[in-house]
Amino acid sequence: MNQNIPLAEKLRPKTLEDVLGQEHLTGEKGTIRKMIENDTLNSLIFWGPPGTGKTTLAEIISEKSGRTFFKLSAVSSGVKEVREVIEDAKKQNLFSGKSPILFIDEIHRFNKSQQDSLLHAVEKGWVVLIGATTENPSFEVVSALLSRSQVYVLKALSYEKLEELIDIALNRYNKDEREDFIIKDKQAFIQYSGGDGRKLINSVELVLNQFKNSEKKEIHDDDVLSVLQETMALYDKNGEQHYDIISAFIKSMRGSDPNGAVYWLARMIAGGEDIKFIARRMLILASEDIGLANPNALVIANNCFQAVNVIGNPEARIILSETAIYLAVSPKSNSAYMAINEALAFVKQTGNLPVPLHLRNAPTKLMKDLDYGKEYKYAHSYNGNFVDQDFLPDEIKDRKFYEPGNNSTEKKIYDELKKKWTSKY
Repeated sequence: MNQNIPLAEKLRPKTLEDVLGQEHLTGEKGTIRKMIENDTLNSLIFWGPPGTGKTTLAEIISEKSGRTFFKLSAVSSGVKEVREVIEDAKKQNLFSGKSPILFIDEIHRFNKSQQDSLLHAVEKGWVVLIGATTENPSFEVVSALLSRSQVYVLKALSYEKLEELIDIALNRYNKDEREDFIIKDKQAFIQYSGGDGRKLINSVELVLNQFKNSEKKEIHDDDVLSVLQETMALYDKNGEQHYDIISAFIKSMRGSDPNGAVYWLARMIAGGEDIKFIARRMLILASEDIGLANPNALVIANNCFQAVNVIGNPEARIILSETAIYLAVSPKSNSAYMAINEALAFVKQTGNLPVPLHLRNAPTKLMKDLDYGKEYKYAHSYNGNFVDQDFLPDEIKDRKFYEPGNNSTEKKIYDELKKKWTSKY
């Protein structure tokens, strides 16, 4: 009866207890479990790698909360489809008294106007929105919609959970097909899946189908590779290689090697990586690893990010290449990165130290009477637009967070600081 149903669909969890690897959301104290038990469902965005259970969780929430479930894919749906579903949802709301769930798969693929078309329905409570995305919602979801939703992060499945999932898939396959396969090695399956549970189950089914009704019952890594080798991607943008290659790309630029940077960039482009993801990572590197050694690097990286959004593929590859080479050959400094990290750690340690009186504004008479701003020295009233005064809380007035890097630009900064702040530099 279930012959044509894919194994991954047969194994789709029906309860929170069946969901693997997301115990922080589904466990006894998990937020999703509490939300269902208390019937306090708000709009949600599930952010996590493919095959971690985003769609499954949305369906379980719908089932357990007794709400109608509408599903759209951002790949194939537009504003028209969204409005039609919202109209249907409004009718369902009148009958059931509960706002239906509108699940948007790959919500990051909706443009601004498509996302804006959801806002009114969410605000009015006509639907409870559940969005699923593999991309950072901070960049891909409009702020108005993001502010009305709670973001929950789904974790990539651990090696142990993937091993457990292979056993579950094997047992179900053997039961349905009346087979007695034994999977002796799991490494190849797990490596191929890239942490995607659905892809893992599909690969188990594909391999076992190749040996069904044969005398071979023990499956080893060589058998897995012989079946899957033609479908294994050079670059799996959703799997482990995604993280390995972006790491190699960043480290090549940090290490001032333009050849390595361009090679790993080509690997990502050839593998279909999101060009905005690449551009964002270069923005981070420009401030973290180049910083004040070449402040123009951040400007170049930001212009790259804007340009690839306008140009798109295939021409975006040229802009990405130009930027990657520029960042690789730029002088390097992580002084700004180290300064803010040290300052944040110090703030966490020392708490809210009071602002010195001379640095406070005094917009009212009471504040003036309390000596707010009284001893402040206006820098432009002094030679060289500088006067020696304290800008840190009294308790830490001699503390130094910024240490200039060893490069030509920051050597000039150091000389200027030493001239002005003789006690610190």
